[in-house]
Amino acid sequence: MANSILDMFASSPIRPMQDHMGKVHECAKQLIPFFKATLAKDWQEAEKLKDSIRQLENDADDLKHDLRMHLPKGLFLPVARTDLLSLLSKQDKIANIARDISGVVFARKMEFPENVHADLLGLIQRSIDASKQAFKAINELDELLATGFRGREATLVEELIEQLDLIENDTDDLQRALLFKIFEQEEELPPVAVMFMYKVIRYIGDLADSAQSVGSRLEMTIAR
Repeated sequence: MANSILDMFASSPIRPMQDHMGKVHECAKQLIPFFKATLAKDWQEAEKLKDSIRQLENDADDLKHDLRMHLPKGLFLPVARTDLLSLLSKQDKIANIARDISGVVFARKMEFPENVHADLLGLIQRSIDASKQAFKAINELDELLATGFRGREATLVEELIEQLDLIENDTDDLQRALLFKIFEQEEELPPVAVMFMYKVIRYIGDLADSAQSVGSRLEMTIAR
C-alpha cells in the first residue's frame, strides 16, 4: 500500500511536460535556418531542414502521446488533469504550425520579393522569441508546484507571461507591416504566389499566437 502511494507521488507529469515544450521549441527554431535557405534558393538545404522540422514534430507527438497515456489519474496529481491536457495541446500546436509552414513553403518552392526578406526574417525571429518565452514559463512549472503557486515564483511566472504578451503584440505589428508591404506590390506578383505569401505570413503569426496561448493557459492554471 505504501509503495502504491509513493508511486502516485513519484509519477509527476511536470518533467515530461517541460520535455515536450523543449522539443516543440526546438522544432520552431528550425524555421530560422529553413527560411534563410529558402530565401537564398538553396532548396537542397531547405529540404533537409524541412525534414528536420517534421522529425522534431514527430518526436514531440511521441512525447505527447506517451504523456497522455501515462498521465496519472490518482488523487495526488499536483495540477488538474484537464489543465495539463489543455496545456499539452496548446504546446503541441506550435510544432504543428512550424511543420505546416515549412511544408507549404518547400512544396511550392516559394520565392518572396527581395524587399521583404528582412521583414519576413524579423517576423519569424519574433515568433520564435514567443515560443522561447513560453518555454521559459513552462520550465518554471516545477518550481511553481513546489511553492504552491504562490510567492516570488508565481510573480516571476506572471512577469514571464506579461513579456510573452508583449512579444506577441510585436509579432502582430510586424505581421501587419509585412502584409501591407506585399499588398503594395501585389499587381507585380503572380496572384497565386501572393495568396500563398499571405497564408504563410498568417501561419507565422499563428505560431506566436499559439505560444501566447501556452502562457495564457499556464496563467489560468496558476489562478486556480
